[in-house]
Amino acid sequence: MQSKTTYLIVRLGIGLSMFGHGLVRLPKLEAFSNGMVKMFANSILPEFLTVPFTYAIPIVEFTFGLMIVLGLFTRTAAIVLSALLISLIFGCTLIENWDAITSQLVHLAFVAYLVNFVKDNSYAVDTLMGKSN
Repeated sequence: MQSKTTYLIVRLGIGLSMFGHGLVRLPKLEAFSNGMVKMFANSILPEFLTVPFTYAIPIVEFTFGLMIVLGLFTRTAAIVLSALLISLIFGCTLIENWDAITSQLVHLAFVAYLVNFVKDNSYAVDTLMGKSN
């Protein structure tokens, strides 16, 4: 029972963080994208790759963060968020934004916990659907 409660606490914490990141960025999606593109203007990434990714970030954060909060396809959602976070870490290395990497690594560790201990995901929509991730 204790591990199921711990899993719920971690799942809600990391899910709300990712969901909140996306939620506040969606209404200002174009401004968010423009700001990110400016940050990467002097990096080795070409703009034609940067622009679509910057538009996708808040959508992925919002959608898969919500799925984590609900416990819906939890393992899959956590893997998608892991891929996003790893991409963000790589991007930050390209522009030498070392401070942001710490936060991303912390998020990644919690998301990895969700993947590794998904067997403890009891208080979730997945459980109601009889789905075992």
